[in-house]
Amino acid sequence: MTDVVVIGAGQAGLSSAYFLARAGFEPDEGYVVLDGDRAPGGAWQHRWPSLRMETVNGIFDLPGMAFDPPSAQERASLAVPRYFAEYEKHFQLAVRRPVTVRAVRSGPDERLLVESDTGTWAARAVINATGTWTRPFWPYYPGRETFAGRQLHAVTYPGPEQFAGRRVVVVGGGITALQLLTELARAGAATTWVTRRPPVFRDQPFTREYGREVVAMVDQRVRAGLVPQSVVGVTGLPVDETVRAARRAGTLDRLPMFDRITPGGVAWDAPAPGAPHAVEADVIIWCTGWRAALDHLAPLHLRAPGGGIVMDGTQVVLEPRLHLVGYGPSASTVGANRAGREAVRAIGRLLATNVPASLAA
Repeated sequence: MTDVVVIGAGQAGLSSAYFLARAGFEPDEGYVVLDGDRAPGGAWQHRWPSLRMETVNGIFDLPGMAFDPPSAQERASLAVPRYFAEYEKHFQLAVRRPVTVRAVRSGPDERLLVESDTGTWAARAVINATGTWTRPFWPYYPGRETFAGRQLHAVTYPGPEQFAGRRVVVVGGGITALQLLTELARAGAATTWVTRRPPVFRDQPFTREYGREVVAMVDQRVRAGLVPQSVVGVTGLPVDETVRAARRAGTLDRLPMFDRITPGGVAWDAPAPGAPHAVEADVIIWCTGWRAALDHLAPLHLRAPGGGIVMDGTQVVLEPRLHLVGYGPSASTVGANRAGREAVRAIGRLLATNVPASLAA
C-alpha cells in the first residue's frame, strides 16, 4: 500500500519523485519509484557509445540540483547516468530496481493496482514516466524480409566504426538521423539519406516564446485524443557548425522515401527526374523514432478513437488517478520537469494533501 507509484526513473520519473518528496510524501508509504533498469540513468545509459556530450541535443537540469557539465568528449551514456545516480542519492529518492511493471488496473478501495514481476502495489494515484526507449518504431516496407544486408534500428546502433567502407541507407528525418549521418560519413561510410518529408532546418535560435508555441501545438493534439507529435518534430532540425559542414559536403542531400526494399538495397517505382531508380546498400539503419511505452496501461482502456489518450495537462481524462509525465507536450527534458511538478500538485488536490505553497503556485 502506498499513496503514489511512479513508474520509470528517467528525467520525468526523478522529477516527479523530487516534487513528491517536496510535497511531504514519505518514501514507501507515501511514494515509490519503480524502475525497469538495473542502474540509474533511464534511457541515457543505453545510448550509442559515439554520442558525446558535445553532440547531445540538450540536457536540462533536474529540479533542485544542477548538472555540472562534464568534458565535451565524454560519452553521454556515462555522464548523464552518473548525474542521475548522484541525484537519487542526494535526495534519497525511493527508487526500486529492477522492477518490470506488467499491468496497471483498477483495484478495490478506489486504488490502482500496479502489478510487477516483484509484487503488486495498491496506489491512490500513479505517475507514469516510462518514456519511449523500449518501443522503437520499425515501419514496414515491401521486401524488407528479402534484404541480404544488415538492418538495425537506432536503438541498437553500435557506433560508426564498423560501418567504414559500407554503403549505408539512413531512414528518418529527425535529430538521430542527422547525428548518425554525420558521424558515419566521417568514419568512411557511403551514406544515403531517405526521409518521408523534406527535412526542415531551423537556423534561428530556439527562444522561450517559440518553445511555448511548440508545446502548445503538441498539447492541442493530446487534448484531442490524437497520438502526440514529437516536440522535435515540430521544432525542426537545429543547425550547428557540424550540420553546416555536412550540408556543404552533400552528406545531408536527401532522397524521398523508397517504395520497396530489394535484396541489394532500396528502390523507387517512379523516382523524381534526375533521382535514381535504386540505391545499393549493405546496411539500412532505421532512425524512425519511438512510440510511448504504455502497453502496461492497456487494462485501463484509455485509448481515444484518434489513437491517443485524452489529456488535461498531465492528467488522463478517463482516469483522473493517472498522470502521464514525459508524454506528449512534456516529452522533453524541460517539459518533464514542469510536468512532474504539475502532476504532484494535481495529486495533492486529489488526495486532499496539503501541498507546500512553493509547489501550489
